Amino acid sequence: MIVRYESLDPEFFRDINRKKLTDLFLELLNRTSQDVNAALEHMERIWEMNHIEEQTGISFEEFREYLEDQGLIQENTSTGRFSPTRKGDMEIQKAAFEEVFAGLRKDMSGNHPVPHPGAGGERLPETRPWEFGDSVQDIDFTRSIGNALLRSGGMVDSLEEDDLETHETEHLTSCATVILIDISHSMTLYGEDRITPAKKVAMALIEYINQRYPKDVIDVVLFGDDAVPVEVSKVARIDNGPFHTNTKAGLQAALKILQKRKQANKQVFMITDGKPSAIWEGGMLYKNPFGLDPKIVAQTVNEAAHLRRKGITLTTFMITSDPYLQEFVDTMTQANKGRAYFATLDSLGKFIFADYARNKKKRV
Repeated sequence: MIVRYESLDPEFFRDINRKKLTDLFLELLNRTSQDVNAALEHMERIWEMNHIEEQTGISFEEFREYLEDQGLIQENTSTGRFSPTRKGDMEIQKAAFEEVFAGLRKDMSGNHPVPHPGAGGERLPETRPWEFGDSVQDIDFTRSIGNALLRSGGMVDSLEEDDLETHETEHLTSCATVILIDISHSMTLYGEDRITPAKKVAMALIEYINQRYPKDVIDVVLFGDDAVPVEVSKVARIDNGPFHTNTKAGLQAALKILQKRKQANKQVFMITDGKPSAIWEGGMLYKNPFGLDPKIVAQTVNEAAHLRRKGITLTTFMITSDPYLQEFVDTMTQANKGRAYFATLDSLGKFIFADYARNKKKRV
């Protein structure tokens, strides 16, 4: 595990309280892939360096006991080591949701969670003739009265059915989503932590779906040398490793999962920072980390096209500024007729949530 040390804003330690300290601990827990013991060690150093006991009157041991009392961590009495609890997992997911949405709320005003699922819909400016069964609320009365004036020559006593026009709408359909997360070595290359923001966005999306679209389903697949599904409740625990980038295996795993889902819309979100550099061939891992290998690229693009033939949209989020990869991403996107974004780590959340909402809509 690679840990990058960063300075903390001195303002953070003003008016310090248990909530602030708990939030900091959850952030450390996320960055250490839920290694509670490592997170506690980092927290203890922060405690000493910033004289937190002097400011709060709370010793580090008391804070650790507080975390246990809150049900966020638990101790194995036989080994003396700590592990996260289910509640701890959920708190990290909620924290990721709040952090990602803090920058999105202005763009999503009026879009609030509801305690029960509904059909939902968004009125469009275009209109069409009203038909029996259409909602009265969607009738465009300005156009309808205009039609009545044209029919009657300027005198309107009443509206007839043929006068009525209704706004077209986009209805939200059920959706099955697979998030593919690149766990190759480059996700922490050159000291830049890309894996933590990637999994934060995944956790925020999971929390968002659970709150707003409980009938939707989301799966997470990690891809390095191979592709491995992971339980959504375990996303905070994932980490990258010394792996190549087998994008083809990730796409194949996503297809296998989505073919079993009954939701109306099916989509794949892929978060990656590098080119495909490996494929399985004859039971062996064929790999080439240098440049874009034509064999690897061709098979990966074919897999993207296969998704499209199955009616599955692929949206790729490249969290890198390397223009060398743009041609490959463009080719893969054209094969799937999907979308691609060259997103910064800061804008990743905004793009993913915008596309999730867009892909749920069906024009009626």
